[in-house]
Amino acid sequence: MGNLYRFVEPVVLLLLKKKGRSYGYDLAAQLGQYALTDAEIEKAALYRTLRQLEANGNVVSHWETDKNGPARRVYQLTPDGERHLEEWAVVLEHVSKAMSRFVKEARRQSGSRGS
Repeated sequence: MGNLYRFVEPVVLLLLKKKGRSYGYDLAAQLGQYALTDAEIEKAALYRTLRQLEANGNVVSHWETDKNGPARRVYQLTPDGERHLEEWAVVLEHVSKAMSRFVKEARRQSGSRGS
């Protein structure tokens, strides 16, 4: 089915846009709410995606050590990341329309079998 983890990227961007800043554990807990697949999203895919987004300048991170408990890496969207989220929205809108056409045609073809 290809690299479904690629579709983790727009979800992470959206969550960071909504939250302002967050850490991996918190993002992992909310991925399922906006997931673009029924498949379980592995935490490794999330962290791989965060590292790639940071390498591409879409996200910045820093270690938060001033709270009780262990240090946590906190992620935040950059202006480039906000633009990248908009790009994803356009792409996913096109994919959504294409999928709707496909499903409609598949159902139409299934309905015409008995003819």
